[in-house]
Amino acid sequence: MTNVKSGFSIERQGLDLRFRFVTLASREWLAPDYVRVRLSGSDLAGFSSLGADDHMRLFFPAEGAIPASVEEMRASPSREYTPLAWGDDWLDVEFAVHGDEGVAAPWAASAPLGSSVGVGGPRGSAVITGEPGAWMLVGDETAIPAIRRFAALIPEGAPARIVVESRSEADQVDIDAPVRVEWLHRGDAPAGSALVAFLEGLTASDAVGDDPFCFIAAEQSVVKPGRAVLERWGVDTAKAVVKGYWKRGEDEYHAPH
Repeated sequence: MTNVKSGFSIERQGLDLRFRFVTLASREWLAPDYVRVRLSGSDLAGFSSLGADDHMRLFFPAEGAIPASVEEMRASPSREYTPLAWGDDWLDVEFAVHGDEGVAAPWAASAPLGSSVGVGGPRGSAVITGEPGAWMLVGDETAIPAIRRFAALIPEGAPARIVVESRSEADQVDIDAPVRVEWLHRGDAPAGSALVAFLEGLTASDAVGDDPFCFIAAEQSVVKPGRAVLERWGVDTAKAVVKGYWKRGEDEYHAPH
């Protein structure tokens, strides 16, 4: 692709790390295996997330438990998620729910309304400063919240491509974007396999445009082919995000910030 002067950068910005006590206010199933929950509480006043790929940590006490202190809450099992949207006293989070394993998925699917949950962070943000010449957003179900937030930044008419992997057509969810979202279906194949095949098939001539921002996030197996795409397209890795949001067989795996 043609080298052009950079019109944007990714700037790291710190945030004051705070810990908040909230409760589960509602849930909405957007697909058979994908749910949006709303957390609520006065502790959410001042909550901020400057970057579309921010991570916060959610803490899940045992059902019926109401921790009396930050220390007790922090002792609960926890997982990292991307904030989707928020207000003075509410916070929306989306969960991919596949089976009943782990901690977060069963909680998101069936915890009683009013259940206590802790929110820690985000502790920092990676913020796009300036305007990319083009956009490439690629991910699986776990990356949909970040893709939603990045898609909202794409100017109308800008060159862009959004590709999302799901298990089947029934698992697709609506994503508001200025371009058509392309869905890849893996069926019974391992998570990430459809994205890996897609990324491995991209050539230099498939570059979405000059000076693109590229976001590639899914199961860990996408990292190597994702980085190879950046190399083929001549994209500076400092102006892209390629990461494994999760790793098969490792419940405690956390995506790098």
